[in-house]
Amino acid sequence: MCTGRIDLSYVLRAFSKGADGVFIVGCHLNECNYITHGNFHALSMAYLGKKLLGQIGLNPERLKIKFMSGGEGILFTEVMNEFDKKIKELGPLGKSEGIEENALKARLDAVTKLIPYIRLVERERLRLPFKTADEYEKFFTSDEFNKLFTELIVDKLAISQITSLLKEQPLSTGSIAEALGLTPSEVSRHMNTSSRHGLVRYDVDEKRYALASR
Repeated sequence: MCTGRIDLSYVLRAFSKGADGVFIVGCHLNECNYITHGNFHALSMAYLGKKLLGQIGLNPERLKIKFMSGGEGILFTEVMNEFDKKIKELGPLGKSEGIEENALKARLDAVTKLIPYIRLVERERLRLPFKTADEYEKFFTSDEFNKLFTELIVDKLAISQITSLLKEQPLSTGSIAEALGLTPSEVSRHMNTSSRHGLVRYDVDEKRYALASR
């Protein structure tokens, strides 16, 4: 399959099914057999995926992309062995990062729910005209990208994580903050926004938030 068809939903599904790492292999950049140059799309998705993993508390090094030809079997073996060693050093997904199983599921579910929106953001605001790996790395490690990521994705991802948690049971501000690694003030801000949009409600007697539909 051409790496141009790589979608973040595939990567997240692998992690949700228990994979401790995901390795994407594509043909060399600027040597694509198609006019779409889909491997640059895959590179963009990999950088964005790493940023999303870090945002939900997972080690970004669990996702790797490498470009090589079908004739570079020795290189493939070397890179795979290195990646396998790295994943073993990192340990089991979530557990090694100190994230409980239910919280890990909620975080991955939250990102997955945002995929359609993230696709739109990538196409409209993050699609790059560059044709070198260095230019991609420069952009995706820049203050400009970090600003765009914060502006366009961070708050929506936090709210999505919170609603995923509340699907299981009503929770207090403190419990939500602890599960997601947020401060109580951040949770309160997101709850105020979610309440205005009719997503959650606050039970005064129980002092807990619940989904508005519960």
